[in-house]
Amino acid sequence: MAEHAAPGSAIRVREVLHGAEWASWDELVVADDAILVSLQRDGTPMTFPDHPVPHPWGHLDAWTGTTVLKLRRPGDWYSVWKFFDAEGAFLSWYVNFETPVVRTADGVDVNDLQLDIVIDPDGAWRWKDVQDLAPSLASGRITHDELLAVLAEAAHVAELLERGDRWWAPWDDWTPADGTI
Repeated sequence: MAEHAAPGSAIRVREVLHGAEWASWDELVVADDAILVSLQRDGTPMTFPDHPVPHPWGHLDAWTGTTVLKLRRPGDWYSVWKFFDAEGAFLSWYVNFETPVVRTADGVDVNDLQLDIVIDPDGAWRWKDVQDLAPSLASGRITHDELLAVLAEAAHVAELLERGDRWWAPWDDWTPADGTI
């Protein structure tokens, strides 16, 4: 993939666990400057190759129920997702803690690190999946270094939210109907 992908082009998103592809799917590029913005539509086919660690979504053939706008900045240990229902109505913002995005020839590689934050339309926010961190560490799903990195980043994001500093705010009014995608 070039340094920047053209709006409307497809990228392959791969979750990589322990150096091997764990899951993959295509997303459509909405924008790609300092932030890679892509869209995963309801019904997007998903692939789960054989892996020593079963993927929790491995029983699915496709992403279902929501369309998601995803914003990824280089170096961040998280991406920010904007969820829409089947009719395109905004549901919530979501902070997905993951390894920093790595650009590849045809897309990006990431590794989901379990912890999340859900941000309601009114701005109230709450932690999600905190209870999964210790078992993920114990099972080897995440490393000690990844756990420390995600906890540090989580504290930083919580500080941003507490002071109302949302770098993703320029996307507040965007809906799937706005794009040509």
